[in-house]
Amino acid sequence: MDGQDGRERAYDVVLFGATGFVGELTARYLAAHAPATCRWALAGRSLDKLERLRERLTAVDPACADVPLVRADASDPDSMRALAESTRVVATTVGPYIWYGEPLVAACAEAGTDYVDLSGEPEFADLMYVRHDARARETGARIVHACGFDSVPHDLGVYFTVRQLPTEVPLRVDGFVRTNAFFSGGTFASALTAMGRGRQMLRAAHERRLHEPRLVGRRARAPLGGPRFSRETGAWALPLPTLDPRIVRRSAAALPAYGPDFRYRHYAAVKTLSMALGGAAAFGAGVALAQLPAVRRWLMETYEPGRGPDAGRRARSWFSVRFVGEGGGRRVFTEVSGGDPGYDETAKMLAESALCLAFDPLPKTAGQVTTAVAMGDALLERLRAGGIVFRVADAR
Repeated sequence: MDGQDGRERAYDVVLFGATGFVGELTARYLAAHAPATCRWALAGRSLDKLERLRERLTAVDPACADVPLVRADASDPDSMRALAESTRVVATTVGPYIWYGEPLVAACAEAGTDYVDLSGEPEFADLMYVRHDARARETGARIVHACGFDSVPHDLGVYFTVRQLPTEVPLRVDGFVRTNAFFSGGTFASALTAMGRGRQMLRAAHERRLHEPRLVGRRARAPLGGPRFSRETGAWALPLPTLDPRIVRRSAAALPAYGPDFRYRHYAAVKTLSMALGGAAAFGAGVALAQLPAVRRWLMETYEPGRGPDAGRRARSWFSVRFVGEGGGRRVFTEVSGGDPGYDETAKMLAESALCLAFDPLPKTAGQVTTAVAMGDALLERLRAGGIVFRVADAR
């Protein structure tokens, strides 16, 4: 099949970073759920590690013995270019993306290749928009960041909530996140990196604002909000300064269905005031410690990317995001929920995002776009079929 630029491609989907912890989970998901006609491949720096991964996959499914292996290194732009030109879609787990991600984004934008990642890094998303969105629009490439727990449940959860509300009226949506899971080593490294790069993150956000077109006749906002007790959920709500509300705001800006005046606020939901105060104190301490390079390096080495909990611990993990939407005199409660968010469900979301871009009829988009804008209903239904719940909890 051809890529967005009309060139013949050897593969439909290539998974880059396949030998990491989340990478292997994604590979296992693709092995079990990719259609028989899907031409997919595993990519990474070490062919030896890729061969051992393929052996583990083959032990479960003998058909995986024929899965191609592609040597690719994020530090080698020529390697990234060859990878991008070989496939219609690249899914990458190689982070922190601010260190390792740009060569592949640049190569995909140039080659007209669709790209999905697991980045929850605001600075990376903003810099990639400034540097590569225009070229991706020219070639037809769809660059879709945050295709894991950051930020699929929140972006598609708000998208689903908006569908339950009246059209062409101002809308207000609040999201409340609960989970009992550990964050992955990759997520931990990305968070520490972001905490230690506050100045650079603000600079990248400012530069993006200079390049983004302004909305005319509509408004889309995602203010931070303040700590409060949420009567709607019966929990204390702590504002989450993550990439998620920014992604939601960009979906709202791009999609007229979000109405003429849209606002989203994003919270962590905790049961007691003491937990809320403890969480706020821990976050503040984490930000302070992340400013010290020696401490940041020690923390990353202690909980380095590529490791994660065993299957038993993941099986006990869960997440729930409850949304409260209001508009046009109507209030609706919705929920997105699933299993282990940092690993199993993230691998599912990344794999289904790649398959969605490769095979589903989708709206015509290009450039840096969100999951709601690029894939919307198609990805939502894929995730539902995969066991992630999107439901209307209550409405009045």
